[in-house]
Amino acid sequence: MKKILLGLMAAAITSIGCYAEGNKLHVKMNVKDVGDSITVISLAERESQQTFTGRQGVFDFEVEVPKATTLYLVEPQLLRGVPGANYRIPAVPGETVELTSSDESRYDVDGPGFYGQYHQADLVIEAAGKPLRDLTLDITAKMEAGASRDSLMKVYQEQMPILQKKVSDAIMEYIKAHPNEEVSAAIIPQLQDLDQMKSAVKLLSASVRDGRCKPLYQDIIDEAEASQKLEAESAQKQAAGMAAPDFELNDINGKPLKLSSLRGKYVILDFWGSWCGWCIKGFPAMKEAYKKHAGKFEILGIDCNDPETKWKDAVKKHELPWLHVYNPRTSSVLSDYGVTGFPTKIIIDPEGKIVKSIVGEDPAFYTLLDELFK
Repeated sequence: MKKILLGLMAAAITSIGCYAEGNKLHVKMNVKDVGDSITVISLAERESQQTFTGRQGVFDFEVEVPKATTLYLVEPQLLRGVPGANYRIPAVPGETVELTSSDESRYDVDGPGFYGQYHQADLVIEAAGKPLRDLTLDITAKMEAGASRDSLMKVYQEQMPILQKKVSDAIMEYIKAHPNEEVSAAIIPQLQDLDQMKSAVKLLSASVRDGRCKPLYQDIIDEAEASQKLEAESAQKQAAGMAAPDFELNDINGKPLKLSSLRGKYVILDFWGSWCGWCIKGFPAMKEAYKKHAGKFEILGIDCNDPETKWKDAVKKHELPWLHVYNPRTSSVLSDYGVTGFPTKIIIDPEGKIVKSIVGEDPAFYTLLDELFK
């Protein structure tokens, strides 16, 4: 199993074992890029975390698994924003899974019974995904060497769908050939496309489709459907021409600031947080645009999910020259604007209507500013 590269690999790789009793998963690890502790996070119970100790990447422990799910095994420092190793493994109560790696680029999920079958399926999918990984590595290397980002991203956007389809086709073919194996239910989430996942479920035999593997694909499908619904609602709230909901929040000096007080000029709402890496990375370009189009628009930074002290420290540290307000968790502003990702930038015209919403650190945002204020 290849490690995640640039966030392009599957979001959830899951599997379970065969007919063992008990509600614990026995985990054996022998990996090369981990220290003496590992933290386990369950997809089914994300707030629950357990940390286990080992020695130089060798671990042997049991973890509670009430139902089939996915476990994320990460070095503790990763949860503090410090780079560290991370793994994703199938989880089933009563089974033994063996996680091994000989270098930092990939790892294997193997073991007795079902995990042996899972390993074979995983190798098939890994082989199908090699061209996509090679493309990603090649583009990354060329970017680091100074090649044009725009031209490389054009190549990637042209080739990625074709190569991703090869992976999806390999998964579908495997499921068609093994409808009676639980591993077929386990690899469904790797399809990524919701409609294709639902089609794959229909290929399973009844015993597998409705058996104990069902949470492995059903939880992912339920989340995807909920996310799809949320995205549709967000798109409606952020649609061009919609009146921007007014709000009042405290500014950096603790004084109330109302959005409507800025009426008469273009305003960019920047939803961000000091914990958001992409938000921070985008500040230099935002500062440059703010200076380039000085006086033509105002930025209102809306800090989210931060303690007030961290918010104020971040504004000071990054020397952000625009207006700032603090959005407490009790506020309805995120819901009113349908904000589900960070950073989100919403451009509002002088009449208080939404012009455009852009999620993420996207160059299209700055192109749009140039077009608006040229």
